[in-house]
Amino acid sequence: MSGRHGDAPAATGPAPGWAVHADPAVKVAALVGFVLAVVATPRDAWWAFAADALLLAVAALAVRIPPATLARRLAVDAPFVVFAVALPFVGTDPRTEVGPLSLSVPGLWAAWGILAKAGLATSAAVLLGWTTPAAEVLVGLERLRVPRPLVAIAGFMVRYLDVVAGELRRLEVARLSRGDDPRWLWQGRAVAGTAGTLFVRSYERGERVAHAMAARGFTGTMPPTAAPRRPGAATWPVVVVPVLALATTAAALVVAR
Repeated sequence: MSGRHGDAPAATGPAPGWAVHADPAVKVAALVGFVLAVVATPRDAWWAFAADALLLAVAALAVRIPPATLARRLAVDAPFVVFAVALPFVGTDPRTEVGPLSLSVPGLWAAWGILAKAGLATSAAVLLGWTTPAAEVLVGLERLRVPRPLVAIAGFMVRYLDVVAGELRRLEVARLSRGDDPRWLWQGRAVAGTAGTLFVRSYERGERVAHAMAARGFTGTMPPTAAPRRPGAATWPVVVVPVLALATTAAALVVAR
C-alpha cells in the first residue's frame, strides 16, 4: 500500500478522525465492495461512473490528499493507459472518423471501459493507502477472516519491499559506477541483467529468512497482528452504505441488460 499514516499531517494537516482512525476492516471491506461495483458496471453507464467519481472526490476532500500526490500515485495505471490508447486503432469495424484518424467504435468503448474502471479502482486504493498504514490493512484483513497464510504472505511482502528496493538501488549504483548509461534500447541488456540479479538475490534472501524462522519455531502461521477490536457502530454506515448503493446500482444495470 502506498502512503503512510504520518504523510497527511506533514503535508496538509490532520485528516478528520473518522477517515484516518476508522476500523481498517471497514475501510478494506468498503474498498473491495467499491472495486467490485466499478468492475460490474457496464461501460456505457456513464452516469454510474460519474457517481463513482463523485464519491471518490468527496472521500479525497475528506482525507485531504493533495491532488499532485493522487496524480503521482495514479502513474501505476500507465500500462493500462498505453494499452487503451492502442485499442481504437487496432479494433474491429465499424469505424468512425475523428479528424484525420479512422478509429474503431468497439475499440473506443473498450478503451473507455479500461480507463474508467482502472482509474476509479486505483484511486480508491490510493485513498486507502493514504489513510491507512500497511500494518493496519493487514489487521483489517485478519478481522475480515482472510486466511492467515495469505495475510502472512502480504505482511512479508510489505516488510521486505524496502529491502528489495534498497538492493535495487545498490545494483544500479554499481552498474553506473562501471560506466553504464542505459538511455538507449540497445543498452537494455545491462538493465535485464540487473533485474535477473535482483531476482536471484531476493530469492536467496527469502530462503535465508525462511530457514531462520523455521529454526525459531515458525509453524506456518503468523501470530495475530493486533488484539480484536470491534469497529465503531457509526463507522459502518458512513463508509459502507454509499458503496452498497453503488454495488446495488451496478447489479441492477447488469440484470437489466
